[in-house]
Amino acid sequence: MNSDITIGHEGSVEKRVDQTMTAAAVGSGAVEGLSTPSMIALMEAAAIRAVGGVPEGHSTVGTHIDVRHLAPTPVGMMVVAKAVVCEVDGRRVVFSLTANDEAGLIGQGTHERYIVRLDGFAERLRDRGESRI
Repeated sequence: MNSDITIGHEGSVEKRVDQTMTAAAVGSGAVEGLSTPSMIALMEAAAIRAVGGVPEGHSTVGTHIDVRHLAPTPVGMMVVAKAVVCEVDGRRVVFSLTANDEAGLIGQGTHERYIVRLDGFAERLRDRGESRI
């Protein structure tokens, strides 16, 4: 597979926490602070940016994530999620993840993505949908 993904390449995403990102809003608890699913979504977005480039007609899909949500973040605070490519093995790419708010570290872990052909993936989606009929 010919791609521009290199170990050490970084990607980051920065976002101010709003009401739509709280645990209460996404259904993951009653807390009015940053939800774990919202933190994970920011981390995945950072990993996508860290990929750099994949061949035309390809994309990446997340297959595994292992993170710890270490500290609460209130609405209004800025969060920066960062991903660093730490392993490339054929179509498999592994990232080291961190998330920080204005007060410090709030999350860390690892994430795995695979490079897939878009047409092949669309076919698998279609086949799974048809299996329900």
